Amino acid sequence: MASIAGVAKSTVSRYLNGGYVSEQTGKKICKAIRDTNYVPNNFAQSLKAKKNNLIGIIVPRLDSYANSRTLAGIDERLRELGYQLIISCTGQKVKREIESIENLINQRISGIILISGKISDKHKKALGESDIPVILLGQKNDDFYCVMHNDEDAGYQMGSYIIDKGHRNICYVDVDKKDVSAWSRRKLGFQKCMRDNNIDSVSFFESDSTIEGAIKIEKKILTTQKPTIIACATDNIAIGIIKGLIKRGISIPKDISVIGIGDYEVARMVTPSLTTIHYPYKSCGKLLAEKIVDLITGNDVEHDTIIPVKLVERESVSIISKGF
Repeated sequence: MASIAGVAKSTVSRYLNGGYVSEQTGKKICKAIRDTNYVPNNFAQSLKAKKNNLIGIIVPRLDSYANSRTLAGIDERLRELGYQLIISCTGQKVKREIESIENLINQRISGIILISGKISDKHKKALGESDIPVILLGQKNDDFYCVMHNDEDAGYQMGSYIIDKGHRNICYVDVDKKDVSAWSRRKLGFQKCMRDNNIDSVSFFESDSTIEGAIKIEKKILTTQKPTIIACATDNIAIGIIKGLIKRGISIPKDISVIGIGDYEVARMVTPSLTTIHYPYKSCGKLLAEKIVDLITGNDVEHDTIIPVKLVERESVSIISKGF
């Protein structure tokens, strides 16, 4: 590149990194770039610079509708703001989360977005060893900025809707995770709604977050309970429940109603379409991108941001008669 433009390598480097070169020299370098279809290696440049345009995000898994939509929003907005995204997937392993934090810091990225089930002392130590801005998604922590969906309100809205439809024989299927997470907050909101309405006839079950796992729990529910509705902590669980019920010849919602949380794309495609709580995952991703850039550039950022959610009524919940 330098030889084609007829300038020193240091001059090309200075030009690519925004430093001063004369107008004539700049034109020579621009022409050489066009003629050779040269694409600057942003990662290599970042290793030499004190600041760069790279943002790291650490995610537990990629095969998740919520994570994929959130990532799409982050990436789209960061590109508009002139930043690039580095994704590190940890397979839901805490050790790999810590390693990813350390690796990103060593790459001198400008900011970190962390999605984790739990923020431990190890996380705090790894993140605290640098002055890189950090935002958590889905976890509230006094030491870091965070963005969260209003999970507790999602559970409360679900409970209120079920009660308004006249249901009293209720099963709730939670995710079998013990951390203080989105799922546990949804359950807390649901339980609060039940208490506020003096309803104590709820049976609680746990499933993993897969459709296959939910099908197994559906069998357990029907061997011990006679619910009119099964409320699910995620849409994946709800879809698994629906699939299991249909295999038994049970009509939804005529015989048993089903409701979920998340509003995954497939919720609109199943039959009957799933009543659920809508989470604006892509918009959340865009907001995360804006906030991490604000932190990088020194703008004021609210410490905790709670994103509202709303119920979407479709076909999977029936009305129980007033005489129920």
